Amino acid sequence: MTTTRTSVRPGAAQRLAALAEDALGGPLPVRLRTWDGSETGPSGAPVVVVRSRRALRRLLWQPGELGLAQAYVTGDIDVEGDLAQGLRALKAVVRERGPHTPRLSPAHWTRAAAEAVRLGVLGPRPPAPATQARLRGGLHSKARDRAAISHHYDLSNDFYRLLLDETMAYSCGYWTGAEVSPARAQRAKLELICRKLGLAPGARLLDIGCGWGSLTLYAAQQHKAHVTAVTLAREQAAFVREQVRGLGLDDRVEVVCRDYRDITGSSYDAVATIEMGEHVGNDEYPAFASALHQLVRPQGRVLVQQMSRGTTAPGGGAFIEAYIAPDMHMRPMGETVGLLEAAGLEVRSVESLREHYVRTINVWHRTLEERWAEFVRLVGEETARVWRLYLIGGALAFEERRMGVDQFLAVRPTTTGDSGLTGVDATDWYRHLEER
Repeated sequence: MTTTRTSVRPGAAQRLAALAEDALGGPLPVRLRTWDGSETGPSGAPVVVVRSRRALRRLLWQPGELGLAQAYVTGDIDVEGDLAQGLRALKAVVRERGPHTPRLSPAHWTRAAAEAVRLGVLGPRPPAPATQARLRGGLHSKARDRAAISHHYDLSNDFYRLLLDETMAYSCGYWTGAEVSPARAQRAKLELICRKLGLAPGARLLDIGCGWGSLTLYAAQQHKAHVTAVTLAREQAAFVREQVRGLGLDDRVEVVCRDYRDITGSSYDAVATIEMGEHVGNDEYPAFASALHQLVRPQGRVLVQQMSRGTTAPGGGAFIEAYIAPDMHMRPMGETVGLLEAAGLEVRSVESLREHYVRTINVWHRTLEERWAEFVRLVGEETARVWRLYLIGGALAFEERRMGVDQFLAVRPTTTGDSGLTGVDATDWYRHLEER
């Protein structure tokens, strides 16, 4: 009697896992499920679901981070379980095995090509998702910069109302305790900025990249400053003007929709730019720093709150630059200090807020998940998925020190070198934060 042995053919999940393990130099840290129902990988790990061959086609045409992001935001790839945990696991594997990852041999590439044919992956390049930025014109030309800012900040005022707290501050908060609310953390940040700038009643403040007016309105209300608020985003300008009218601050606040390169004057007592400098560009930053120096009066103060990257980390990345902040450029903290001082400003203090941004972004992400259906109704599922990936990835980047955010306080000295300060009393900056 003869016994016939049958072998079970591996499914798409097993074939893909084998290719991925060749590339990673070890077993997958996540579980994999594919469109044919096959599944493999460690139990209990987040499950990466490859819903269609189109996901692999995207990776074939656009290998790496951008191809994965395209597949995720379109829903061709999904993750069951904690997406942040899955990204952490993948990054940990790359970080631990990266220097030891074997270089793929011609035989491996031949095998990969054969598997691509067998799985039906080959085909025309899928179109880029609708949410991906499409910019034209010279890098950091005024028209291109306006389009880049509009891509992100003109999404919808209603979207940002839903995501942010009542301050509408879309920047890093300042967390003074474990039980602090998001709005209180933002007001603490605004108070800290105003105190660092030494704002007094009647002081003239220029707020470059004013966002939805959180600093502008706070400085005008709480410190009685006269504020010129500048933004490139039309939706933001309309929102701030509406708030100014409603609060009766027309005599203290002027809102202009303008490029920073078109601002004139040199008599401001203080200049603030909150998380706008990373949008300026690498080659353009010296001119931006010179503009800050020119716009503030001698002995006036400049505060720059700006994202940075680690000295060995790239910061940003293909996904953020394609979907969130096109043309952005981040540099290590020390390089920004050098650029500000080269423009003639005297840097008086630098404060890192990296851990504060982890908490801030986690609050935004929690709001997104808790009100997911509302966000989807408002902007569509693809945009909501872009924001989920952005917020989770951003929090991890700050948590892992690949990105940071810093406050630089600088002064414009007089021609004799007098900054008007005999010292900066840090105690005074923080004294009233708990009260706020």
